[in-house]
Amino acid sequence: MMNNSKVLAVVNGKEITERDVELLLKGLGPQQAAQFMSVEGKKRLLEELINQELFYSDALNNNFEDEEDFKREFENMKITMLKQYAMSKLLTSVSVDEEEVRKYYDEHKDMFKSSESVRASHILVKEESEANDILKEINDGLSFEEAAKKYSECPSSSIGGDLNYFTKGKMVPEFEQAAFSMRKDEISTPIKTQFGYHIIKVTDKKQEGTKSFEESKQQIYQMLLGMKQNKVYIDKVEELKEKYEVKIVE
Repeated sequence: MMNNSKVLAVVNGKEITERDVELLLKGLGPQQAAQFMSVEGKKRLLEELINQELFYSDALNNNFEDEEDFKREFENMKITMLKQYAMSKLLTSVSVDEEEVRKYYDEHKDMFKSSESVRASHILVKEESEANDILKEINDGLSFEEAAKKYSECPSSSIGGDLNYFTKGKMVPEFEQAAFSMRKDEISTPIKTQFGYHIIKVTDKKQEGTKSFEESKQQIYQMLLGMKQNKVYIDKVEELKEKYEVKIVE
């Protein structure tokens, strides 16, 4: 286990540790954090923490905390944090157990019905002759995915032509009719649509059915939690309106 209390720098007697760097990294959004995951990136975060400590030391040295502007800003920040803390404390007190989730699932199974769906990949080109030439290469051993990356004019080419799962009504009629009539792993002859000529490969098929409890429980949990939190919030607001005076000024 890494010792993240290792001291990396000392600024005016204040130690900055690996844990401080990790906490700063954790506080960034996922995309921004990705830019600082390298050794060089963490050095830049350490430099930022050093800079912050320098400003903090200078603020103390100049008695900024005694200035009226700082006191007002600090008080406003404290008020905002107290509001957020009070609401968070209320909402985190709400819970949903598995029995509630199971009961909702059993009583609302119609909500979890899934339509027949197909997962398919395709290669899109403008000319039928070009589609036939590509199909011959595939039949001669070129993988469908590589052919899509090499020839397809659809943005899905970068991922081997994969269109993920889709239900009826999501694709143009000619494409849909072909895909839903094909077997898994079957590759079509060129199919003409308004976009050009498609070579379709069906990679999976799912029949109409009902999602299992395991597939549905996280969705139900989040929905029930949101509903309960909303009720608790509204009830608390009504209770507080009885306790504290509210005047709406026209």
